[in-house]
Amino acid sequence: MNTKIATLFGGSGFIGRHVVRRLANQGWTVRVACRDAIGARYLTTAGDVGRIVPIAVDVTDDELVRAAVTGATAVVNLVGVLYESSGQTFERLHVGAAGTIAAAAAKAGLRSLVHLSAIGADPTSTAAYGRTKAAGEEAVRAAFPDATILRPSVVYGPEDHFFNQFAAMTRILPILPVMGASFGAKFGGTPGDAAKAGGPLLQPVYVGDVAEAIVRALTRPEARGKTYELGGPRTYSFREIMELVLAATGRRRLLVPMPLGLATLQAWFLEKLPKPLLTRDQVKLLGRDNVVSPGALGLADFGIEPAAVEAMLPTYLSRFRPPRLHVATRA
Repeated sequence: MNTKIATLFGGSGFIGRHVVRRLANQGWTVRVACRDAIGARYLTTAGDVGRIVPIAVDVTDDELVRAAVTGATAVVNLVGVLYESSGQTFERLHVGAAGTIAAAAAKAGLRSLVHLSAIGADPTSTAAYGRTKAAGEEAVRAAFPDATILRPSVVYGPEDHFFNQFAAMTRILPILPVMGASFGAKFGGTPGDAAKAGGPLLQPVYVGDVAEAIVRALTRPEARGKTYELGGPRTYSFREIMELVLAATGRRRLLVPMPLGLATLQAWFLEKLPKPLLTRDQVKLLGRDNVVSPGALGLADFGIEPAAVEAMLPTYLSRFRPPRLHVATRA
């Protein structure tokens, strides 16, 4: 009889769908707890019949959360938002929902809880995103001390909203912004100067590696109560990130420094869109490097060798290449 039942809150999202497939392939029954259970039905084809069960849950409702974890053997919290909208605030989801889920898991007597946070979680962060991520970690630890907390850097993959967004921009714009770089900066020089001139440092991590870390964290007792920071094999300045986008899309575009002050002004307008391309809070996050801390536990401690960005980007950004390059490739 199968006794491995995992409840994934936020399981229908970008990272969740990869976790669902891995758990189902390893014999888990997966409850995908999300706002739109009907919309999440596509996930049921990722495993045997009855293996994956989408359920509608409001993560701020104590009773619904408790019902979702009842009878489960493990819980994963993937709930999070990159920008606030009506009813979907950082405080409500990153802090309130995190505490509610952890408390329900503890009350149900579960041994394994994995909570997805983010590099940049810091109670002193100038960004509300970073502060609430840190407060969410505290709420989880208070209710469930043995929870495993994972902090990924920028997560990328076929469905990401980072590389795909910039790749889409290459189709219509003659430039790409180098966020955080000043107009007077000279690209090049010593490695330190080049990184500074090229904007903040990022350590993108492949979604498949993050999903694998989540699955392994569920089944390894030694991971309980620990915090891991997940990053790819190397760091890149924002300028280098844009260069990777151009290489993967086969396009030539001018890279233009975008000081954070100007980015903040631009974000003031963009954040008013139904789905903001950039917010002022996100600009604040770019004021600090987003990389794994020296000495932090990471993917290597799960026995995972991180995928290289250069190898993965062409597998899904090729659709943004000019038609002439697609013809040449087929020929």
